[in-house]
Amino acid sequence: MTTEILDVLIIGAGVSGIGMACTLKTRCPDKSYLILESRERLGGTWDLFRFPGVRSDSDMHTYAYGFRPWSAFKLLGDGAEIRTYLAETARESGIERHIRYNVRIRRADWSSITQLWTLQAENGADQQPMQFRCRYLVMGTGYYDYQTGHTPAIPGLDSFAGRVIHPQHWPEDFDHAGKRVVVVGSGATAVTLVPAMAQTASHVTMLQRSPTYLLSMPRKDVVSRLLSTVLPARWVFAAARRLNTFAPAFIYRASRRWPAALRRLLLAGVRAQLKGAADMRHFQPRDQPWDQRLCAVADGDLFERIRAGKAEVVTDDIEQVEANGVRLHSGRRLDADVLVTATGLNLQAFGGIALYVDGLRYQPGEHLLYRAVLPEGLPNLAWIIGYINHSWTLKADMATAYVCRLLQHMDAHGQTVAVAHDQEGCVTEGSIMSALNAGYVHRSSNAIPRQGRKAPWRVTHDLRDDRRLLLEEPIDDGILQFKCEAAVGRSARLESCGAEALAPTPLHTGQSTGGPYIPQS
Repeated sequence: MTTEILDVLIIGAGVSGIGMACTLKTRCPDKSYLILESRERLGGTWDLFRFPGVRSDSDMHTYAYGFRPWSAFKLLGDGAEIRTYLAETARESGIERHIRYNVRIRRADWSSITQLWTLQAENGADQQPMQFRCRYLVMGTGYYDYQTGHTPAIPGLDSFAGRVIHPQHWPEDFDHAGKRVVVVGSGATAVTLVPAMAQTASHVTMLQRSPTYLLSMPRKDVVSRLLSTVLPARWVFAAARRLNTFAPAFIYRASRRWPAALRRLLLAGVRAQLKGAADMRHFQPRDQPWDQRLCAVADGDLFERIRAGKAEVVTDDIEQVEANGVRLHSGRRLDADVLVTATGLNLQAFGGIALYVDGLRYQPGEHLLYRAVLPEGLPNLAWIIGYINHSWTLKADMATAYVCRLLQHMDAHGQTVAVAHDQEGCVTEGSIMSALNAGYVHRSSNAIPRQGRKAPWRVTHDLRDDRRLLLEEPIDDGILQFKCEAAVGRSARLESCGAEALAPTPLHTGQSTGGPYIPQS
C-alpha cells in the first residue's frame, strides 16, 4: 500500500491538535500536514462530553489559545460554546480542510531504515484499512480513554430498576425532569452535573466517599465588560488573560507553601455560601488543597441548589444498590430513579495507539517525558498535554511552540531524526501526574510516563519552568540527540520501503519491552 509522505501528522482534532496545526501553519508554513480524528466531528473532549451543564472548570481567557483570544465576557464556557470556538478557530485559520474524520489509528511504527512513521488505521464508518506515513508524529490525544470511563464495582448495580448513566456516554434523548437522581462521585463532573440536573429533577443527591475542595467562580467577567467600555477590546482581553494566568498559579503555590492557611480560606468560602443549609463535614476534605484538583462552582450554583432543598451532599459508602435506590453503610437509604456514575476517567497515553520502534513495542509507563513534551526513546514524536493545576491550553500553547522550534532547528541543521534519551538514570517511581492524590491517577499510574528527578525530565506543572524549558533554552542541550541524513541516501531508502520498513534493525538497542532508540550518526 503506497501513501503520500507528510511532514507532520497530528492525531486528534481537539484543543491540542487544533492548536498544534495552527501553530505549525504559522511558524512552519512549508510543512505538509494532516489532522486525523477518530470521531465524526472536531472538538475532542467538548464533542465527547454532552452531559447536562458541561462546562470548563478553568477560566476561558486562559483556556482559549494565546493566538486567538476568547472574545466573550464569560469566564466559564459551556461545552457547546467551547466546541464552537474550536470550530471557528479551525475554519478561520484554514486548517479545517486538513482534518480527516472517522480515522481510527490502531498502530504506529517507526522505521530506522526509512526514518518514517507508518500508521495503520481504519475508517470508522466501514472499517476499511487505511495507511498514513509521516516524518514527524504529534499526539494531540490528551491522557484519558475516550472509549470507556471508569465505573468501579458497585454492589447490586445490576439489580437497579432505573437508568444507570456514565457522564462520558450521556444519552442524547434522556430527560431527567421530575426524577430522583443520585450522582456517585465528588469531582468536577459531579459538581457540574448536580446543580444542572437539580433545575428540573425532583431531587439530586451527590453521594461521595470523601469531600473535594470547592471554589466558587463567576460565570461572567464583569470587570472586563466594564473596562471594554473605555479601553480597546484587545487590551482588555490581554489584561484578563494575564490576570487569570497569575491568580491560579499563585493559589497553587500558596497551597504548597501554606496549606493550612489556604484550607481555612477555602472552607470559609464554602461556609459562607452554605449559610447553615448543610453540615460542613460533607465539605471538609481529608487531604490538603491541590492534593486533588480544586472544583469550580459556577456562580455558587451548587450551594444555591442545596440552600433551596433541591440538592444535597452525602458522605458515605454504598452497601448495596437496590431496585429503587441505594442503601448506605450508615443504614440510610437514598431513593433513586437514576444513578449517574460520575466516578472518573481511565488514563492512557497516546490515545491508546500501539507504538513500535523498529518492530519492538514501546511501553509508555517505562519511560520519561523530556521537557514535558517528548517521550523518551521515541524518535520524531511529541505528545501535547496540558496542565493539571492551570488551564490546559497554557501548557499546550507552549508545547506546540516548542515542537515548531524543534522542527525549525532540525531543518536549519539538516537533521532528520530527534530523540531524547535519559543517560543519567533520572527515573522515579511516580508518574508525571503523581502530584495529584486522585483515584484516576493511582488506578492508571503505570500506563503513563514516569516522573523524572530533575530537569529536563521532571514535569513540574509550573508556568515559569515550562516557559524557560520550552521557549527560552536552546534546542540542542546535549540531551536531545539528532541524526543527519543525506537527501540522496534518504530518497534511495524511500524507494525501497515496504515490509522491511517495520522490521527490527541494529539501531534499536533496547529490550522487547521498549528500550531507548539511539540514533547512530
